[in-house]
Amino acid sequence: MRALVQRVTEARVKIDGAIVGEIGVGLCVLVGVTHSDDASQARRLAEKVWQLRVFPDEDGVMNRSLAETTGAALVVSQFTLYADTRRGRRPSWAAAAPPAQAEPLVASLTNALRELGATVATGRFGADMSVELVNDGPVTVLLET
Repeated sequence: MRALVQRVTEARVKIDGAIVGEIGVGLCVLVGVTHSDDASQARRLAEKVWQLRVFPDEDGVMNRSLAETTGAALVVSQFTLYADTRRGRRPSWAAAAPPAQAEPLVASLTNALRELGATVATGRFGADMSVELVNDGPVTVLLET
């Protein structure tokens, strides 16, 4: 599994102009799933997101995580994180897991974050979504299991 994590001051997901998920300060977590992923990797990735120290402490050093702040997470499925662009101009999506495998694993990651104590908003799996965010820093980190 992969997660592209961005520290944000605000983020939201819209479908057909309607907001379906929204957070203030926190992390926007774009999640990709590949064929070999399973529920244990979803849990491990959730723990990495929860413990990722990208929020400033009192000295302005990135030393705090979601676990130590009141920040929230916006989780959005993103199969394009597994794009293969090594050949040609059109990406291959062959490394991305099919929806029947990916959807429950994205849900597992979301549920694991909630179990850890995070406030979580989500997009809608498989929908054509518009993601709006204000990247704070900017801070963007790629996590993998």
